[in-house]
Amino acid sequence: MATAAALIGVVLILLVLWEGFEVVVLPRRVTRRFRLTKFFFRSFWYSWRAMVAVLVPKKSRETWLSFFGPLSNLFMIAVWVGVLVFSFALLLWADGSPVQTAKGTATFLTDLYLSGTTFFTLGLGDVVPLTGLARLLTVVEAGMGFGFLALVISYLPALNSSLARREVSISLLDARAGTPPSATEMLRRHKGEYGMEALRKLLGVWELWSAELLESHLSYPVLAYFRSQHDNESWLGALTAIMDTCALLMITVEGVCTRQAELTFAIARHTVVDLALVFGRAPQKPAYDRLPPATLEKVEAVLTEAGLKMHKGEDVEQRLAELRETYEPYVTGLAAFFRMNLPPWVTDRQRRDNWQVSAWDPRGAKFRKARGEEGDTEHF
Repeated sequence: MATAAALIGVVLILLVLWEGFEVVVLPRRVTRRFRLTKFFFRSFWYSWRAMVAVLVPKKSRETWLSFFGPLSNLFMIAVWVGVLVFSFALLLWADGSPVQTAKGTATFLTDLYLSGTTFFTLGLGDVVPLTGLARLLTVVEAGMGFGFLALVISYLPALNSSLARREVSISLLDARAGTPPSATEMLRRHKGEYGMEALRKLLGVWELWSAELLESHLSYPVLAYFRSQHDNESWLGALTAIMDTCALLMITVEGVCTRQAELTFAIARHTVVDLALVFGRAPQKPAYDRLPPATLEKVEAVLTEAGLKMHKGEDVEQRLAELRETYEPYVTGLAAFFRMNLPPWVTDRQRRDNWQVSAWDPRGAKFRKARGEEGDTEHF
């Protein structure tokens, strides 16, 4: 029993250290098929979203889903600490609990207490290791406690920094593409010669944003669970709206920012495909057509009214449909997994943007109520 306990303790310590290295230190995607950390997040997320769907009213679900990212991160760290403390206690117990206590007798609970006070470097002195091996374990665990604290101190600010950079561009998209963002509204708001130049620069910014999103979310997949400040915004919705915009510029709109649209679309699609692979989301056929013929006619009418020249014909519609098939199944699978809504192709012009709404506005409460009753993009 002592040998088995020692072996289990060593294996658990090595496993937690390796998981911590991959999650916190290693700046690249881990390709191992089975990981305890991935299993923890997946199983916790399935349980959390099922609980929210059953117990939480629909109007509050987005708020409760937003708790998962930071809460699961803290819980993961607590699990690591608990496993390390338990593992060192197993090693002490396997060595015969060689400790001195005020009562003179030592049990596994005594070993667990000594392990906990050592890991957190409390140094109370009421339980003292007696053998050389016990003292060595105490020193190693104390050093590990210091190192673990240093990693946590560096890990959490890195997450917050990546999250802040992601959310800044999403917030800026509000005035540029409507709320929620849509491809048609983005093109309409950038009509005119100077508007098209601003759109070209904006797509360049989102090309860089997509690359940063890919890098940060591959290195720290937990960031994908963190949700945006507003219920009608999300990193996936913004990314989808950008790809929709690029698709229109590449296929439907004549000679406007075509090259930049191709570059932005390439990295944005790369991002959603890689993230779908990381989270194990196979391409999923959309439950509904996001751009049926009637909506496409409305898109063409709005853009024509804005002064843009449009390619028309069955060939154009076919090419646009083929291009959409290269990314919509991936964003649909991710949206179903994260319980996020995909943006419409055309935003209701009567709806005000987030920056136009205030809790002190007499029309604000009425507007928010109407927006909740519409549910035009809500599917979960």
